[in-house]
Amino acid sequence: MTSDQVAVITVSDRCARGEAEDRSGPTAARILRTAGFTDLVTHLVPDGVEPVRDVLRTALDAGARLVVTTGGTGITPRDLTPEGTREVLDYEVPGVAEAVRQRGTAAGIPTAALSRGLVGVARATAGTRALVVNLPGSSGGVRDGLDVVLALWPHVRSQLEGGDHPAPVPG
Repeated sequence: MTSDQVAVITVSDRCARGEAEDRSGPTAARILRTAGFTDLVTHLVPDGVEPVRDVLRTALDAGARLVVTTGGTGITPRDLTPEGTREVLDYEVPGVAEAVRQRGTAAGIPTAALSRGLVGVARATAGTRALVVNLPGSSGGVRDGLDVVLALWPHVRSQLEGGDHPAPVPG
């Protein structure tokens, strides 16, 4: 079990208006709990740069060390999660975002390549650092993305704290 706080943020106009059921957020929460995260908070916001930016700030300032968004990463006019995320990131970690897209395409979902999701590090007001991950708004995309992120989490967590690079573990 880990005491790290995790925030799961669903970004969806339809879910925020009560017109659709949020499936991807609960999927993310279930996977994270199964992985041992016990301090988990969830949020649901409409699409848009400001709602995403503001809820990310809220989650970071509340102490989240891992923030996972789901939804708003596609190419429709309202898919603005990456733009809102970019406003809070100190820097991006593009290799992780690319690995998430590759996992989806390898799983036979060619549209995974259309995701514009970002991954990066952001600093909270108190100075702590967190990994922010944009995942697609589908349960399958969330599963694939969290497979990638959770495999990296122990190393990322150490690096967020300024830890040294451990010796590579053959995979």
